[in-house]
Amino acid sequence: MKKVITIICAVLLLVLGGFLFVKFWYVYSDGLNEGDINYFQREGYIFKTYEGKMIQSGYNSKNTQSGVQSNEFKFSVDDERIAQQINNASGRQIKLHWKRYLGTLPWRGNSQYVVDSIWSVGSNQPQQNDPFEPTLPPMPME
Repeated sequence: MKKVITIICAVLLLVLGGFLFVKFWYVYSDGLNEGDINYFQREGYIFKTYEGKMIQSGYNSKNTQSGVQSNEFKFSVDDERIAQQINNASGRQIKLHWKRYLGTLPWRGNSQYVVDSIWSVGSNQPQQNDPFEPTLPPMPME
């Protein structure tokens, strides 16, 4: 009888360990998002993490009223170096690589999406022939 109870406890511990691993440490998905940082702040009572929101603009061909749409992408950053790079890229297009976990941990942030690297940062200058950027005639010199 003691052997059966030991085996049942061992199986329950393995199942619980597997569940916790999948919920909190297994990377469910990863990918890239590009857009403008709407806000980026450091927050938390005990574990200070960086939380941000990115606005992704795009074109929606299905919507007949308005062709322009935007999506919000909420993310967390637990690496101080990456957080500083995001702060330095304020006001520019930025492409972030993220990992998605099924659960959140206090020291990893409030979001399931955790940014682990920055792939590219755009320039401050508007691109030539940008249809959304108004072009003004040059001012006459006096």
